[in-house]
Amino acid sequence: MRQLEESVAVVTGAATGIGRALAARLAAEGARLCLADINEAGLDEVARSLKDGGAEVLSRVVDVADARQVEALAHAVSGHYGRADLLFNNAGVTLLGDFEEVSLADIEWLMSINFWGVVYGVKHFLPILKQRKKAYIVNMSSVFGIVAPPGQAAYCASKFAVRGFTEALRHELEGTCVQVSTVHPGGIKTGIATSGRVGANVSPERREQDCAKFGRLAATTPERAAERIIRGVLRGETRILVGRDASQVELIQRLLPVRYWRLIGPIIERRTKRKNDDSS
Repeated sequence: MRQLEESVAVVTGAATGIGRALAARLAAEGARLCLADINEAGLDEVARSLKDGGAEVLSRVVDVADARQVEALAHAVSGHYGRADLLFNNAGVTLLGDFEEVSLADIEWLMSINFWGVVYGVKHFLPILKQRKKAYIVNMSSVFGIVAPPGQAAYCASKFAVRGFTEALRHELEGTCVQVSTVHPGGIKTGIATSGRVGANVSPERREQDCAKFGRLAATTPERAAERIIRGVLRGETRILVGRDASQVELIQRLLPVRYWRLIGPIIERRTKRKNDDSS
């Protein structure tokens, strides 16, 4: 019997990337779904596809940066299904540029989605989750919630915040019915880099170069990522590393907690240069 059959799973950021793959994987496990995203067209496409495959799907257009919309989502799930068993706070965005190249408004926008969206999700769904014998909160951080490369100050701030918030939450909920996990994906083949916001002082050439570098480093498909996340959740893993690159980076950070970038930075440059040469 499938372990998640008849469970109710909530996934934010479900229209694309890892969120879309999670929705499909959960549907294959027999879960009933509530899918949320600000991208209405993409969300409708995913919901329609899963419904055609026999899944039960409730979909809502939600901006996770708006606490009232997230609260309304929780009410909708409770009203429709009467419960929730799993919450995947997956919605996230990127911001390209060094700290001096991005505006405060850009940083506030990113934090409102990547961090506050997670906080709002937990705040409004936790009372519902605690009514179950076993429930799960899964918050999406990043490998950049473990290490902090140059050019990612704002993004790292949001993902380190998610990590710290989730780990404290896990300690607070220890002994309750709610299991809490943090997910740290490495390079995943999604459009998050190309669809992200760019600082006003970042040149078009720089954006093209950085997006190309991300594309060359992204080795894990969203489907493989989703399978790894679900497997980690069901195994009770509290920190779920997705991709060999994430595991390698995490190991280097533990061995060199202050000087890790002196090793990781050159490795990334060599890998991207080699892949660029191979494709020439």
